[in-house]
Amino acid sequence: MNTIEVKNLIKTYQTHRKAPGLAGSIKSFVRREYIDVEAVKEISFNLERGELVGFIGPNGAGKTTTLKVLSGLLYPTSGKVDILGYTPWTRKSKYLRQISLVMGQKNQLWWDLPSQESFTLNKEIYSVPDDQYQKTLGTLLEMLEFQKLTDIPVRKLSLGQRMKAELIAALLHSPKILFLDEPTIGLDVVVQKNLRQFIKEYNAEFQSTILLTSHYMGDVEELCQRVIVIDEGQIGYDGRLQELVKKYAPNKTITLIFLEEITRDLLEPYGKITSYDPLRVTFEVPRNQTREIASRVLQELPVDDLDIAEMPIEEIIRQVFGASSKE
Repeated sequence: MNTIEVKNLIKTYQTHRKAPGLAGSIKSFVRREYIDVEAVKEISFNLERGELVGFIGPNGAGKTTTLKVLSGLLYPTSGKVDILGYTPWTRKSKYLRQISLVMGQKNQLWWDLPSQESFTLNKEIYSVPDDQYQKTLGTLLEMLEFQKLTDIPVRKLSLGQRMKAELIAALLHSPKILFLDEPTIGLDVVVQKNLRQFIKEYNAEFQSTILLTSHYMGDVEELCQRVIVIDEGQIGYDGRLQELVKKYAPNKTITLIFLEEITRDLLEPYGKITSYDPLRVTFEVPRNQTREIASRVLQELPVDDLDIAEMPIEEIIRQVFGASSKE
């Protein structure tokens, strides 16, 4: 059964356009010229209960706009959205008590107060019973290892600790739907990994439906079996992540830093070179041969450092939409 149904969703903004220079400024002051910008262009998708779906795309693709419409913060220009039987932008209390939106670049916590105060405030806002509040809070504090940090002012917490507190505050009322907009942005790799593990465990334990946006392929790979790819307001792919990777990202990149200069001809047998310097090289290798090639390189060349990375999400998206335009 679907908990989220989106059909032909369109969101258009009207923005002011001004000609350059003083003359343009004067003309604009007398008579403004407006243009319509389509942030979301007739997109449709469904999410079932308990699904954890990656919603990926470059900056300006329409991800955050879509999440704001689904959470009721924005009115769409047209289209239909049904979430748990509610239309989000009517902002009915019963609906708002069943969803939560966490944005990695926004702060809902009181900056100068300990996070515990924000937790208590959210308890009252959502009318969470005392026994349920204590049980849920205890579970979240334990899952995120935050027990000893609740009495520290938010401004003194690290970025990773603040994001943990944001998640706790957002989940105290046990929402059935969770919208996560770049929850790991700006965090170091260790904190990113911890938050991914928490999101995975929370989804499995509470069967909440989660729509996740991220620029990090690691987030998507570790958490999501299904992805929706959006660019310029349009959906280019909706399906299993494995199929997306197999079709559009068959390679990984290996970057090597050497202890001494290495000529290009010695490196060419290992893969397709995309960037070369005598002391540093990056090349693409088939995904299924990554370990084998990395092992050979370490044995045969004077390697000081080695990094294996996924193809950037932006490159995958370019290939998705490039393929779509040719079909």
